[in-house]
Amino acid sequence: GVAGGAWPRVAMEASELWVGFVGAGRMAGGLVRGLLQAGKVPASNVLASAPSDKNLDAWRELGCRTTHCNLEVVHRSTLVFLATKPHILPGVLEEIRPAVGSHHIVVSLVAGVTIQTLQRLLPPWTKVLRIMPNLPCVVQAGAMVFSRGSNAGDEEAALLKSLLSSCGLCEEVPESYIDIHTGLSGSGVAYVYLFAEALAEGAVKMGMPGALASRIAAQTLLGAAKMLLETGEHPAKLRGDVCTPGGTTIYALHQLEKGALRATVMDAVEAATNRACDMAKD
Repeated sequence: GVAGGAWPRVAMEASELWVGFVGAGRMAGGLVRGLLQAGKVPASNVLASAPSDKNLDAWRELGCRTTHCNLEVVHRSTLVFLATKPHILPGVLEEIRPAVGSHHIVVSLVAGVTIQTLQRLLPPWTKVLRIMPNLPCVVQAGAMVFSRGSNAGDEEAALLKSLLSSCGLCEEVPESYIDIHTGLSGSGVAYVYLFAEALAEGAVKMGMPGALASRIAAQTLLGAAKMLLETGEHPAKLRGDVCTPGGTTIYALHQLEKGALRATVMDAVEAATNRACDMAKD
């Protein structure tokens, strides 16, 4: 059966895992694509609910099952992802609460809603985890952090980590880091897009066609990030390696320092983190 029964071991076959999504927006869609492309869960084991068909059409194209009924998702899933808008969540939790059993694992993607709040609005035994993804999960290059509630043990954490690692980097952190992750990574992709745009525009100014400049800028960012991850070196060390005495790079870096690039980016991360904290208090 779908419900009932002891929770299977983490090493279980993917075909035994029934995954539900309450809310079917862009981030939920990105996660499910990662799970499906990695072969972690068959599409026929995924059930998503949303009020209208607008978002659900894309899920049906992937081979997932869809419904307009949130309760049906809970009844037919063991692992339930909550992916609604923050202001809708309390009503949704009230609705699904009677159906949540001790065999369920409830994972919230909802920004600004604490584990404490989730645990208060769900039955006291509920295994709750909270994750904060970012948009590149859509292309399996996401950066996600997650925290666990008081009833979620090592097994649930390991299951979530093994599933989500198919969507990118996935780290378990104290919940207090989640707002920082939002400022660093959730919002941070936009800072990088701004930087990529500026890089390409600089090349256009010097006479390179825009489309080519954009491709080269994007690949430059990808390559630099890959070197950081694979060498494990401090960014300052890698930066130093690129700077030959009297060469082109140090002339460019001098301009970036004059523009206070580092201080500005630090301010940006701080501003986004503070905003995430403020939104959580509302």
